[in-house]
Amino acid sequence: MDSINIWEWVGYLASVVVAISLMMSDIKKLRWWNLIGAALFVAYGLAIDAIPVALVNFFIVLIDLYYLVKLYRESSPPTE
Repeated sequence: MDSINIWEWVGYLASVVVAISLMMSDIKKLRWWNLIGAALFVAYGLAIDAIPVALVNFFIVLIDLYYLVKLYRESSPPTE
């Protein structure tokens, strides 16, 4: 059996984190977990030279960031 390198473990971890994110009922938690998983997939994609994997997950990171900013702005009380 070949030894599994660190980047394979990063890929497995990213998969688990994304799967966990999909089980969240709280949208903020879902976005945070999904952002972490997508960021891990960006690192994984770059490490194994899989640019399409890195690019699509970078796009997902941007989407998650956009919605997290939007969610936190909506939930903060207005200032006078």
